[in-house]
Amino acid sequence: MRLFIDTANVEHIREIHEWGVLDGVTTNPTLVCKENRNYTDCIKEITSFVSGPVSAEAVSMDAEGMIREARELSGIAENVNVKIPMCPEGLKAIKVLDGEGIMTNCTLVFSANQALLAAAAGATFASPFLGRLDDIGNDGLRILSEIVDIYKRYSIQTQVISASLRHPQHVIGSAMAGAHIATIPYEVFKQMVRHPLTDIGIERFLADWEKIKDL
Repeated sequence: MRLFIDTANVEHIREIHEWGVLDGVTTNPTLVCKENRNYTDCIKEITSFVSGPVSAEAVSMDAEGMIREARELSGIAENVNVKIPMCPEGLKAIKVLDGEGIMTNCTLVFSANQALLAAAAGATFASPFLGRLDDIGNDGLRILSEIVDIYKRYSIQTQVISASLRHPQHVIGSAMAGAHIATIPYEVFKQMVRHPLTDIGIERFLADWEKIKDL
C-alpha cells in the first residue's frame, strides 16, 4: 500500500517526504485555505519536489466547468491528478477527461455503488472517506473492503485511495483491506512512527552509551 499525505502544508509535506516514505499528496481547497495560499502556487510548489501523484481539486459543479478546471490544473505538472466529486456531472467530466488522458481522483465516495460508477466512468483513483462514514454510524472499513473486493473480482484498474483517516488503526485497516493507497494526515503520520517501547529502548541505549563511550 502506497502512503500519501493529506495536507496543503508544504513544510509538513517536506518533512514526511524527507522520511523517504511518501508516495504522493492529496489536497483540497479547504486544506489550502488553512494555509492562506494561492491554490495554483501551492500545487506548483508541492509538485516541485514530490514526484508521485498530487491531487488538486476542481470546484465547479457542472461538467463543463470541471473539465475546464481539470485541463488547467493538469497543466501545472505531469503528476497532477484532478479531484472530481462523485455526482452525475462529475461522472460526465471523468469520462471526458479519461478520454483526454487526464488523471482523475473521484472524491467523496461513500459506497461501493459509487465506486463502481467512478470506475465505469474511467477514474484513475476513487477515494472512499472512512472517517466520515464512521461519523454517521457506518463501518468505513467494511465499505472499503467491499470496494477493494469488487475491483479485484473484475480486474478494475481504478486504484482505491483510502481517505478521511482519523488514526493509525484506520491505516492498518486500510492495508488489511487491500487499499492501493492510504492518504494520511500529518498528525497521523507522526502517531504512526511513535511507540512507548521504542522511546524506552532509545533512552536505554543512549544511557548505556554514556557509560561506555569514554572507556
